[in-house]
Amino acid sequence: MPKTLLLVGTRKGAFLLESDADRRDWNLRGPYCEAWQVYHAVHDAVTGAIYAAAASEWHGSAVWRSNDLGETWTHSSEGISYGEDSERKISKASTLAARNGRVLVGVEAPGIFESKDGGETFSLLTTLAGQPGSEAWDDPANQPPGHLGISAIAFDKENDSRFWAIVQGVGLFETTDDATSWTPRNRGLRADWPRPHEEVGFCVHKVVRSDDKRLYQQNHVGMHRSDDDGHTWTEITEGLPTEFGFAAAAHPHDRDTFYVVPLAPLHGRTMPDGKATVWQTKDAGSSWKPLRKGLPQEGAHLGVLREAMAIDTYDVPGLYFGTSTGQLFASNDEGGSWSAIASYLPPISSVEVAILD
Repeated sequence: MPKTLLLVGTRKGAFLLESDADRRDWNLRGPYCEAWQVYHAVHDAVTGAIYAAAASEWHGSAVWRSNDLGETWTHSSEGISYGEDSERKISKASTLAARNGRVLVGVEAPGIFESKDGGETFSLLTTLAGQPGSEAWDDPANQPPGHLGISAIAFDKENDSRFWAIVQGVGLFETTDDATSWTPRNRGLRADWPRPHEEVGFCVHKVVRSDDKRLYQQNHVGMHRSDDDGHTWTEITEGLPTEFGFAAAAHPHDRDTFYVVPLAPLHGRTMPDGKATVWQTKDAGSSWKPLRKGLPQEGAHLGVLREAMAIDTYDVPGLYFGTSTGQLFASNDEGGSWSAIASYLPPISSVEVAILD
């Protein structure tokens, strides 16, 4: 029977949760990575390796890796640097993508580093130099921690030379030639602030792929859908309680079904009215339904970060999300009902799911 594995990145290390295909009972292991702050943990389905982008106030940024599903760990920062003489500095390694033994690491100040030896060593792949808006993110004055980093990297399902990257506060970019060139993919998005460039200046929080042509996006100002591979976007916010949020997930078998966690905007950034809710559309954003069964509905002022929601690929998919106050919720029936499978973890940065044979 397949094993279901959850990878959870937190402020105090990585945790692993295991279950069978029923996804009812879970076993928790961890913390790992010597309790470094883990921003994002992922699994390479081909090699079986786990990688975790992490940072320590004493040791800087590194990528931890385990080749035995968490039993043992090592880490490396070799090559994750712009050089001692460069004005560009790395404040953290913030996001990962891994496939076929290749690891991409997104950092701030914006850049993507690559490992082809399973996370042993890294080299700079791209800074997206020359893109509109890059004059701002290349300016050392605009590179304090928490600003203008690569906040997400997503591979194409088939082509390893094609992937997307989000530059925080700037927008979504696509490469089809392994980062040799990039194209902004932000047409149709909304921005409620001045922008010096037509193609960028959008605050893209999370992008997920539904099928070969459809993408969904949670933005700082609205939920959006693209039916042409990200070339243009249509807003689908109407029916949601707010236009703001971070986390999102696309159904693996139904292109019209999509999930999002709206949050109060500005500085609150918790679920509205203290009611824990995941919202679902089954018609590509024409209408929305709240999914609350089993979730706390009073005093639940929970936040969910951009990488802290995941969906598996079983015939009846399971959904998972972690909160900034350490609760981890799971559903084995497409969000119809929920249960807390961990309640006292450190603040959760990321949740990913893998199915192991």
